[in-house]
Amino acid sequence: MPAYQHILLDRVGTDGRVGRITLNRPEKLNALSQELLYEFADALHAWEADDTVRVIIVRGAGRGFSAGYDLTAPRGGADGVVRTYRTTDEQGRRLFMGIRTGMQQITDIHLYFWNMAKVTIAQVHGYCLAGGCELAMMADLVVAAEDAQIGHPGLRGLGTSRTGVIWPLVIGMRKAKELYYTGDSISGAEAARIGMINYAWPAAELEERTIAFADRIANLSADHLAILKLNMNRFYENMGIYSSVRSSTDLDAAAQFTAQSYAWQEKVRESLRSGAGLKQALEWRDAPYRGNPAREG
Repeated sequence: MPAYQHILLDRVGTDGRVGRITLNRPEKLNALSQELLYEFADALHAWEADDTVRVIIVRGAGRGFSAGYDLTAPRGGADGVVRTYRTTDEQGRRLFMGIRTGMQQITDIHLYFWNMAKVTIAQVHGYCLAGGCELAMMADLVVAAEDAQIGHPGLRGLGTSRTGVIWPLVIGMRKAKELYYTGDSISGAEAARIGMINYAWPAAELEERTIAFADRIANLSADHLAILKLNMNRFYENMGIYSSVRSSTDLDAAAQFTAQSYAWQEKVRESLRSGAGLKQALEWRDAPYRGNPAREG
């Protein structure tokens, strides 16, 4: 395996039969830069071809799983690969199909993670938000600390949720719509209660219990687990997960051109010009959602 800059790899479980990928940008709350995602995809491909790896755990270093896509990434490296598609016309206006094509490059990584011939487990603690939530939702199984925060605040103006579109397949329609329309986050404990994830455990027990859970699944050989996974995934794919995720990516691109998204983009520019970073823009976005009368009383 090559040396990676943004992820860590190790083996755990009985005879090292569980592979573990750690998203390793703790200083950025494991924000998903294009470089990190391309390294992640490369590691998945390598372990998919390794018969000694039966189950793969994905977790985050530091204070959380991932706070989402990196909104302040440099324009070089792998990020430049995606930005190549974000073309403009002679007036400098962004073009829909360029944005859509760039986004589909990342969706392809998510869909590969969904369909690879290994059982995958997302181990969530701290923040699991926006793109981080999208990534976790594409794992076969998800476990979390009881106090983890899971949600997609990017729905409040940045766009739609691409792979979070699987929520209608795993939770009820009413709750799925509520989370989409508000961008609210829920705790790991609530996520387990509504069926979004498999288990929520005390944070101090999360790592040990996740490895034990993965090791239990890894009693079966890698090839047998791959067949069982393919069998399960076919049901959901026949229900439209591929078409839904791709359609959701198209709508994510289209959402960049709404009144709300234009207002958000301008706030981001103002915040960066003022030297406040994204903090000022995020305060503008999230302040109206503080407190939740529906859950109070």
